[in-house]
Amino acid sequence: MAKKDKKQPRPKAETPKGFRDYFGAEVTERKAMLDRIAEVYHLYGFDALESAAVETVEALGKFLPDVDRPNEGVFAWQEEDSDWLALRYDLTAPLARVYAQFRNDLPTPYRRYAMGPVWRNEKPGPGRFRQFYQCDADTVGAPTVAADAEILSMLSDALEAVGIDRGDYVVKVNNRKVLNGVMEAAGVLNPDDPAALAAERGIVLRAIDKLDRLGRDGVRALLGAGREDASGDFTKGAGLSDDQAAIVLGFLDARGSDGAATVANLQALIGASKTGAQGVDELQQIADLMAAGGYGADRVEIDPAVVRGLGYYTGPVFEAELTFEITDDKGRPRQFGSVAGGGRYDDLVKRFTGQAVPATGVSIGVDRLLAALSAKGRAAAQSHGPVVVTVMDRDRMADYQSMVADLRAAGIRAEVYLGNPKNFGNQMKYADRRDAPLAVIQGGDEAARNMVQIKDLKLGAEIAAQASLEEWKSHAAQREVPRADLVAEVRKMLDRGQ
Repeated sequence: MAKKDKKQPRPKAETPKGFRDYFGAEVTERKAMLDRIAEVYHLYGFDALESAAVETVEALGKFLPDVDRPNEGVFAWQEEDSDWLALRYDLTAPLARVYAQFRNDLPTPYRRYAMGPVWRNEKPGPGRFRQFYQCDADTVGAPTVAADAEILSMLSDALEAVGIDRGDYVVKVNNRKVLNGVMEAAGVLNPDDPAALAAERGIVLRAIDKLDRLGRDGVRALLGAGREDASGDFTKGAGLSDDQAAIVLGFLDARGSDGAATVANLQALIGASKTGAQGVDELQQIADLMAAGGYGADRVEIDPAVVRGLGYYTGPVFEAELTFEITDDKGRPRQFGSVAGGGRYDDLVKRFTGQAVPATGVSIGVDRLLAALSAKGRAAAQSHGPVVVTVMDRDRMADYQSMVADLRAAGIRAEVYLGNPKNFGNQMKYADRRDAPLAVIQGGDEAARNMVQIKDLKLGAEIAAQASLEEWKSHAAQREVPRADLVAEVRKMLDRGQ
């Protein structure tokens, strides 16, 4: 007896771990936000760039292959007898490669913006996905801090363009050179031997970055012997003396009533550090440029506690935070936090060219911005589905297609019901599932009189739920109009329902 082949199991219909699908309204809302941000970038003279989703692992820099596979942080594979390739991790590394590759053809400075998905091979978690959108703008080839100041003002304008009110956000600015100057003064950075005390320096920077979460006492503990958290876990500290820790803590307390006061406080902390003096001067220039452009402390402020990209940024660093409160899953109030960040990174292109190329830019977390607007109740107006033209007679499909064509020609989203038209109730259920605002109905009687019925599905639902008999009579949810007036009447009903 012949042996039967084992039946192959059906594939599971499920999204891969760490990924998700986005449906109509979500995609539309995100596109609208990206379009508004792009308008601001374009207004500032930035050009769009769409680079490949795949880069060589070598081009990604810090994600170089390990012994067995080069996918620490990236999704990578090897071409046959060729390079390792990877899905892009961010939009900045591709920019560095593009500029190095086409620098003879591009203007200098080169100002570009890019929007699109990036992929990270990291452990997924709640709200943490392996694919997400980034929205970047960068200037390559401009050493002046005026380029950084322009990015700051553009970021402020972009946040307001998408619906974040002034006063509900702040763009905080610091400078890595000032940080280095303070650490020189504290004795944890020797400009003649930058590699020395690197571990201690890293602990100091990470401690500063945790000020909002741990508070001053927690940071002080990390600057010294270390800190034990509520669970009993111990984190080793930087081992600074009381005098050294006092300098760092003084740096955290340096923020004054305005930019000028903060700069003056920082100047007093950096001692004789030339690097620190250069950083303070750059912050002063940024403060002056912001003030000249009308961007006061209610929009952009100097904040010494901002620490980003410990081994990445080389000058000004900035972060946009939303300042309004939301409630977490347990009903506790908290601030939403950061939605964008960036800074100056003058060494990235150098990997390709061997020559230092100044660059500065910002990345906006679009998904976080959308979540913030939703939490604040400021999400974009709910977009409705298409007007549905119902089918009462299969033989008159051409008439229904003509109605849809007229509506679409007027810029009204519309479709003909293409399911089984036998049960009219099913057509209404379909229209409801499509979130259709209106349904167009024309049976044989209406066709003979060259009339159509327009049913206001939203108003009908509202009336059925709460209106009195008198309100029902004064607000008819369905009306009959001449076929020639279909487009005008649909437009009027849609405008009223907005």
